[in-house]
Amino acid sequence: MKKVRITAMRQTVYDDLMAQYEHPIEHTCDVTMGQQWVSVDGHCPEGMCPSAWDSMRPFVESLARGEGNFFDGWMQNPMSAMISCNDGFRPVSFYIEAIEG
Repeated sequence: MKKVRITAMRQTVYDDLMAQYEHPIEHTCDVTMGQQWVSVDGHCPEGMCPSAWDSMRPFVESLARGEGNFFDGWMQNPMSAMISCNDGFRPVSFYIEAIEG
């Protein structure tokens, strides 16, 4: 199986949606942009947000098995995907890519 590198690329914050629908909370996400993790054998890396992992797990597992080319050529690198976590107020986009070894 291949290792899969996961890189936090960007976070978008929807202040208007938070003001309208969310109860104020002090602490949300510990992810920093540029932060990386490596999944070994398709398993959740230590320190990965469980909610973000739920969003990307099927793609990471497929890449770890050597599969790819999601949605018939969606990504320039067929052994990668850009997946966002499921936080509708402040989603983080993650670039996931198969790496050797």
